[in-house]
Amino acid sequence: MKVHATAAIAALMLTGTAMAQTTVVTVPGEVRTYITEQEVPSVTYDGDIIVGTELPSSVEVHTIPSNDAYGYTVINKQRVIIDPHTHRVIEVIK
Repeated sequence: MKVHATAAIAALMLTGTAMAQTTVVTVPGEVRTYITEQEVPSVTYDGDIIVGTELPSSVEVHTIPSNDAYGYTVINKQRVIIDPHTHRVIEVIK
């Protein structure tokens, strides 16, 4: 019985840690609109494009004139919102 309780507590602690590391960023609508209206060439990238992926510095990040907190690029024909300071993917626009 004691072993089961210890395992349950350990599982809850691990779940809490994983959840604490998840950050949800709400991107303003005008940023998404701006990005969808821009024509930039798509670059090819072999890795998975998912939220949290840090892109290599060789991937050009375009700026958004009205909001320097966000950047964007088009990878594998998908528009991607990027943190311009860390090159991490914030959102993949569907």
